[in-house]
Amino acid sequence: MSRTRVPRPARTGARRARLLLARAGAALAVVAAVVLGVGAPASAHVTVNPSAATQGGFAKLTFRVPDEKDSANTVKIQVTLPDNAPIPSVSVKPVPGWTAQVQKRSLDTPLTDDDGAQISEVVSAITWTAASGAEIKPGQFQEFDVSVGPLPDVDQIVFKALQYYSDGDIVRWIDEPTPGVDLEHPAPVLHLTPAADDPQAAGDTTTGGTSGGSGVALGFGVAGAVLGLAGLALGLLAYRRTSSPPTP
Repeated sequence: MSRTRVPRPARTGARRARLLLARAGAALAVVAAVVLGVGAPASAHVTVNPSAATQGGFAKLTFRVPDEKDSANTVKIQVTLPDNAPIPSVSVKPVPGWTAQVQKRSLDTPLTDDDGAQISEVVSAITWTAASGAEIKPGQFQEFDVSVGPLPDVDQIVFKALQYYSDGDIVRWIDEPTPGVDLEHPAPVLHLTPAADDPQAAGDTTTGGTSGGSGVALGFGVAGAVLGLAGLALGLLAYRRTSSPPTP
């Protein structure tokens, strides 16, 4: 009985196609991991949302507080407004089961509002305290809304926060942002941009419109990379099939 031998060049081409396909699959897995990493935070911190707003405008800020402990509840959260960026108007939205206490301070130099009135006192800190049964339990989070404005003409506002746990521990989210430094307890930061001539160009800060564009663009870019690698993998698979010798 005669036996048909597969030509060596075809066999070498098939092995090369399999190698390229394996490399493409590995690259695709790396990109997928990057996509998942972009969507998931490194760890749960106290944050402010949106992360950007417009100077001179009003915004609804949401302070998101997760409970990071396995056996203790969050019973109190205090957010401090910096002395170097006073905000004339600050109002707090009620949170069921929590009591909000607003602390104020006097200004050495009064502010003037849009109506020309002098403002000599502003909010310096807000403390939310949980009633029994309303604490933030392990694996949960709570959101605290504050309406603020007009926002000052500064590049950013750093809201230092203290998180109180039922076991007596206090986590101080007070580390100010430093370029190139991975902070252990970063403070919530609100970035401010100059007001645009067109109100729509500045974004709707009450819904987080200012900070959403970059995230969408990044998502499309990463998705494009994933689709490109997927197309490469399919192309190599097709090449492997066409380069394989026909079965006798």
